[in-house]
Amino acid sequence: MSLERRFLLASIPAIARVAPVWLAAALVLGACQHGAEAPAAAPASADEPVRSAPVTAESHMVVAANPFAADAGLEILKAGGSAVDAAIAAQMVLGLVEPQSSGLGGGGFLLHHSAASGEVAAYDGRETAPAAATPDMFLDEEGEPRRFHEAAVGGLAVGVPGLLRMLEMAHKDHGRLPWKDLFVPAIRLAMDGFPIPPRLHALAAKDGYLRAFGTSAAYFLDSDHNAKAVGETLTNQPLAKTLTTIAETGAGVFYEGDMAEDLVSVVRHAEVNPGRLTAADLKAYRAKKREPACLSYRIWLICGMPPPSSGSVTTLQILGILRNEDLAALEPNSEDAVHLITEASKLAYADRDTYIADPDFIPVPTAGLLDPGYLVLRAKEMSPKAMRGKAFPGMPGIGGAWNFGPGGGGREGYSTTHLSVIDKDGNAVSMTSSIEQAFGSHLMVGGFLLNNQLTDFDFRPERGGAPTTNRAEPGKRPRSSMAPTLVLDETGEVVMATGSPGGARIIGYVAQSLIAALDWNLGAQETVNLPHFTNRNWVTELEQGTDLEDLAPALEARGHEVRLTPMTSGLHVILRRDGKLTGGADPRRDGISRGE
Repeated sequence: MSLERRFLLASIPAIARVAPVWLAAALVLGACQHGAEAPAAAPASADEPVRSAPVTAESHMVVAANPFAADAGLEILKAGGSAVDAAIAAQMVLGLVEPQSSGLGGGGFLLHHSAASGEVAAYDGRETAPAAATPDMFLDEEGEPRRFHEAAVGGLAVGVPGLLRMLEMAHKDHGRLPWKDLFVPAIRLAMDGFPIPPRLHALAAKDGYLRAFGTSAAYFLDSDHNAKAVGETLTNQPLAKTLTTIAETGAGVFYEGDMAEDLVSVVRHAEVNPGRLTAADLKAYRAKKREPACLSYRIWLICGMPPPSSGSVTTLQILGILRNEDLAALEPNSEDAVHLITEASKLAYADRDTYIADPDFIPVPTAGLLDPGYLVLRAKEMSPKAMRGKAFPGMPGIGGAWNFGPGGGGREGYSTTHLSVIDKDGNAVSMTSSIEQAFGSHLMVGGFLLNNQLTDFDFRPERGGAPTTNRAEPGKRPRSSMAPTLVLDETGEVVMATGSPGGARIIGYVAQSLIAALDWNLGAQETVNLPHFTNRNWVTELEQGTDLEDLAPALEARGHEVRLTPMTSGLHVILRRDGKLTGGADPRRDGISRGE
């Protein structure tokens, strides 16, 4: 009996509540299958550990994109808080100290594993389009797609923020400490101030749009419209007031009443691209709890977010296509490894661009895309030695009883964040959140920036005379690439939490982190330190300034069109091995691991 078969049989009690539809598929599978945008910040203090060093803990751990956020999460864990509690506290701080990436004005996806019940739950806080949204909203007067930044900046691209409703839902299910206690670190820091990190300064310095928006310019720029200096203390009294109100009264105050009216007014009266958002849109917003997308890989169960995020399904497809390849026998990031993984990536991205969108509007064949037989067929389309041309989508079945729920284009921004948490009881959170591009819409209200997530819709409402799956529609959630991921062993225990920002490259970053840890047995920090490569069914991208550049000639000889480019991931990984937790924070950003 194979290890995978033993895993499936041993895991039935522990994972039966993950998703009954997945379990049926997994049992069949077990029976049939065998065997540099900106520099990283300096340490916050002289005794701050170097962030590129691995951190080990016995009890609990949080890895987040800023030391202040990781400290807030650890503070909550030490107070007896759950993984969800720590994630909320860390996220509130991230919205303050990393405002260009996430915050109250955006959305996100949260994946949670309950050690007690064995359930893996997927919480969807993706933004929604207003009722007045139309499929042609990002076309110019000639009916052609507008240039990205012409559409993204200002009010038109602002979707209904979903982050708070999602966190509130997760807290009601899995919170241990009072809701108001989770806001204390962020409120305290907003009032006292924090030193501007190098990444925030660098992004503000090169941003050409902030000066057009009075409130944002006053906060991020000095009187000469230059970015405020690295290390300068930045306070945010408006955000402290906003967080205090939400802490005391709950998330509802954000979606109804004065706070909602102020948000709507800023969007509708924006200096650039006045938007269509209304108070009724905010009031109608609902976060959703969805069944996770899961796949058996080797001896593990890997779970991630289902649509409207394409991230996890595409990541799982890459791994499923590679299931029968002996990746462990290949050197990490060797020529053969890069070739095989990018070949699988092309096939998965082709399916992504064709089939994945908001499942409440489009029947998404999630189970068909992850069906073991289908993945075997896709694997046969790989060329083991030479890169073929652009991949075409396959023809997955809808999946019948295996479908996770009813039912191309779009651009995911690069200003996103990720955090991973495991608490003392073994509960785990992997959460990715975003306001889309750096500084989102550039509109600021109540001390926080608003998203531009509606530009993740396909700007073209039709292709070849047929409606695009990811076209803008009232109430619809734009397709995302965010891929918060948890890995379970045969006992049902979480052994890895991973995820990253990075736009549509998130998929490649997360898939690579899973292969690095599971196939190549690398440590958490080694995993996030690996140079990146990806192929989004276009060119093979290699991370500029890394050893991968040396592979370019050999890959080109195999038929790859190679492009060297900065690849600023923000992988934050926790591994559980030999009873200990080890954290890895991506040196490309400001992250750090904290644990005890």
